[in-house]
Amino acid sequence: MPSPIIGRPVSDQVWESIRAEFTLPTLEQVRRRLAELMEDPDPVMHQLIRIFIREGTYCPGFQFLPDGQVHPTVASLFRHALELRIAHNYFTAWMVTPSQDLGGARPVDSLPRAGQLHRALEDFAAPLPRTRRAN
Repeated sequence: MPSPIIGRPVSDQVWESIRAEFTLPTLEQVRRRLAELMEDPDPVMHQLIRIFIREGTYCPGFQFLPDGQVHPTVASLFRHALELRIAHNYFTAWMVTPSQDLGGARPVDSLPRAGQLHRALEDFAAPLPRTRRAN
């Protein structure tokens, strides 16, 4: 099934829905919060999903556990997305988009099903040549 997301700009409505449901702090806000929680936030900062919206860089809140650590399933999926050359913005949009591979559920609501999520992510990336995914 061709991806309805990759190759097109992600709509402002998607970002606003993420902001409303999960929060969408700036990269600097996240850095400050992590610095309050740990001595060296840099290792965690390097794992973060960062989305680029015309006015800045943001980190979708769904990637964090309540204690501020990165959710391990989201981190694993994100590493896989980078291997598949899926850009941060497209990965983020995929996380909140209902998926036929998940029975109509959104990936963000299916985090206990890590194996199935990885297969769904591969299906999401499959329709496009590797050179076009990260554009």
